[in-house]
Amino acid sequence: MLRLLFAGTPDVAVTPLRTLAQDTEHFEIVAVLTRPDAPQGRGRRLEPSPVKETAIELGIPVLECDPNEPCFVSELKASGAEAAAVVAYGKILRQDVLDALPKGWYNLHFSLLPQWRGAAPVQRAIWAGDTLTGATVFRITRGMDSGPILAQSTLEIGARDTAGDVLQRLSDDGAHLLASALQAMADDQIRPVDQPQGAYEVARKIEVEDAHIRFDVPAFAVDRQIRACTPHPGAWCRLEDQSQSPTVEDGEERMPTLHVLQVRLAQSPKAEIPTHLQPGELAIGKREVWVGTASDPLELVTVKAQGKRAMSAADWARGARLSGAVYCR
Repeated sequence: MLRLLFAGTPDVAVTPLRTLAQDTEHFEIVAVLTRPDAPQGRGRRLEPSPVKETAIELGIPVLECDPNEPCFVSELKASGAEAAAVVAYGKILRQDVLDALPKGWYNLHFSLLPQWRGAAPVQRAIWAGDTLTGATVFRITRGMDSGPILAQSTLEIGARDTAGDVLQRLSDDGAHLLASALQAMADDQIRPVDQPQGAYEVARKIEVEDAHIRFDVPAFAVDRQIRACTPHPGAWCRLEDQSQSPTVEDGEERMPTLHVLQVRLAQSPKAEIPTHLQPGELAIGKREVWVGTASDPLELVTVKAQGKRAMSAADWARGARLSGAVYCR
């Protein structure tokens, strides 16, 4: 039986943690490492990560010492862990921490390495228009996602998939890939293979400002950006109703924010699709809301206005009582 430390933070790491914890024939999760409790919601209350909540539910000890603190290595060794399974933990580990476990640290990464190393591999793959992605289990070294590979699996990206959709499927599939790779490693039945050298795309983290929708690009590119940024950090634009004055806050004019959760490429007969829309210009009908791009208009399907719940774009437009020329900026 392999004694494991599990390191992870968000929802996508929960299924791999549960899968390893349930396989009591091959693994014992002796401790969990996760990010510190963080402020959440309007009240900014400190809340545990999804992985910490799961660890508490499963009765697994949580290491409280930060990996950058001198106390961590001794706490890690005291846990009795032989190896570590890492899924979206979110911190770079020092070399002495990597050296502290005799059988090493192994990461489940959501791309087909060496492509899309970095923090947002699924989001960047969708944004780039990739139709295939996957999961990779590799041994962690000091380089960014560059360690030798133990196992990989592939997964198709559907035409309507958001980053959240793909991450959930990769979390489910990757949990079993991680378990089988770790078991083969422990049984000395697998040999890690070095990643090929070359120039590959890096999956830079998507910040809130990156999710500000650009409508001055073709419709397919707008669609990719929105799907890549859904659900996090959430694609958004500023709503400009030229018949109304902007809200003034702290002496500055501010336009309301509109989050766009889902769009649809034009499917209706051409006669029903508004023409000559400028990029970002809205055309509001009884059952459809269209927005202009650098090519064909896009249909807004689901949106979330500032301070409101998610709803169909048509319902939002009726409630918003928009008039005159309205733009998403």
